[in-house]
Amino acid sequence: MNDHRLFTALDLAGTFAFAISGAVAARNRGLDWFGVIVIAFTVACGGGVLRDLCLGAVPPAGLTDWRYLAVAMAAALMTIVASKLVVRLEHPVTLFDSLGLGLFAVTGAQKAMIFDHNAELAILLGVATAVGGGVMRDLLLNRVPVILRREIYASAALVAAAIEVAGERLGWTSSGRTWVALAACFTLRYLSLRYKWNLPRSSRHDGNGAD
Repeated sequence: MNDHRLFTALDLAGTFAFAISGAVAARNRGLDWFGVIVIAFTVACGGGVLRDLCLGAVPPAGLTDWRYLAVAMAAALMTIVASKLVVRLEHPVTLFDSLGLGLFAVTGAQKAMIFDHNAELAILLGVATAVGGGVMRDLLLNRVPVILRREIYASAALVAAAIEVAGERLGWTSSGRTWVALAACFTLRYLSLRYKWNLPRSSRHDGNGAD
């Protein structure tokens, strides 16, 4: 599989994973079928659209390539029709969100490098691609975005994007660095949830210095 096919396959896989997470979250909020489909598509393609706009790749692939809409629709309909199957998965939103997080962090960094941008921008756009859809989902569902909480979320995407970029600079094979990046992101996210690892937060003090 050449680099272009690998990029497309990973991007579509991330689209499916995020669409599932969005559809499940929307269903849990009691939205109707249309709402579930809208949230699924927003989560699946929101980060990629943001990335493409930053790169000047307009119109964005998520809005012009029928495969992205088809994959998001399929994931949403699967959640609606086979909801019992999806619910049987342990913590389905977290599972698919974690998968999508790593996949989009990698593909975001890859696309920035395809456009010959520097390592810093590639890493930043990898993170933006990974977390953009989730932020849109949480805002539409009237929740505090995950990246603003103490959970290790954006930092896991940062690790994946950094590994992808560093691997490319060091001459690793595309498949090798991609799988290492995905494994690192998913493992970090999984362990942080399992063992309740959180980023430190600043202490809040009043005018008298008391907590």
